[in-house]
Amino acid sequence: MTKICYELHKLFNELERFQFPFDTNKIPANGIYILFEDREHAHGSDRIVRIGTHTGNNQLRSRLKQHFINENKDRSIFRKNIGRALLNKSNDPFLKQWEWDLTTRKAKDKYNHLVNFDNQKTVEAQVTQHLQTTLSFVVFRVDSKDERLLYESKIISTVSLCDECKPSDSWLGLSSPKQKIRESGLWLVNELYKEPLTAIELEEINCLSR
Repeated sequence: MTKICYELHKLFNELERFQFPFDTNKIPANGIYILFEDREHAHGSDRIVRIGTHTGNNQLRSRLKQHFINENKDRSIFRKNIGRALLNKSNDPFLKQWEWDLTTRKAKDKYNHLVNFDNQKTVEAQVTQHLQTTLSFVVFRVDSKDERLLYESKIISTVSLCDECKPSDSWLGLSSPKQKIRESGLWLVNELYKEPLTAIELEEINCLSR
């Protein structure tokens, strides 16, 4: 497992790296993204802190914008998790309101009159600041939705099962109220500790990313 994770890190650290502001024309319409964070290292290279993809066709660029640009926590679980960690780190009671999902009309009717939207705007800006100044990513093209979801799950499991992929003592995720994020060192709670990549699948990813 450690060997495959080492090879994954070596492969992804060699790909073209993007950070905000990024040129969407260089990003494929469909694929998987691998995120790195400043001051996080593993296997002698930058440590993977999140793996993600998209379900809709031709939506990779849109998904990345939802994370890095669009200030709406309810459209990006990644943004929501960073906000959770920021608020929990400062013992901010606004964390309770941050948890509310205001996507549906029913939820808006229930919570809109209770939400401090000035506070929410401030936290959204802090999340954006963290994302745009400390996160970078690589991408590789995968056109098939089924393949994207399969590789995403297996890469997540491979990294989460690796004993050498540990967060630094200063990693923001250690302040998350989500135990799975703290323990895995990844900004993720799903697909952890499941079926890892095989050597053959690693080679398939290697071919897709070249």
